[in-house]
Amino acid sequence: MTSPVLTRQGLCALVERYFDAVDRMDLQATLACFTTDAQVTIATFDTVYKGRDDAVRGMYERLFARYASVWHGDFDHVVDEPARIASRFTVRNRSADGAITVKHNCNFFHLRGDLIVEMGVYMSGDNSLR
Repeated sequence: MTSPVLTRQGLCALVERYFDAVDRMDLQATLACFTTDAQVTIATFDTVYKGRDDAVRGMYERLFARYASVWHGDFDHVVDEPARIASRFTVRNRSADGAITVKHNCNFFHLRGDLIVEMGVYMSGDNSLR
């Protein structure tokens, strides 16, 4: 079975589907966007999470526990078909006490078929994925 080859539209849709799952704090839907051997690198904090079902899962569990809500939007995508996309975007994290932190981040995605195998994160401010 061959992996699907995504067009520009498909790559953008995958990234936005990923961010939608994160914004809904849906752990299963978020992890479903990654390969089992995925790696997430928080480049601005020299941190690497390897393996969807262990380290990457833990990263999202901590994120979802830390904030009352998260939002990603105002996307600006740059696509390198068929398997790479860079996305610049705004983040709004709301803490349990209602404080809102706004960030301006950029993620670089490398795909295997229609799943994320590598994601590089460059974020402003504190590391919300620690």
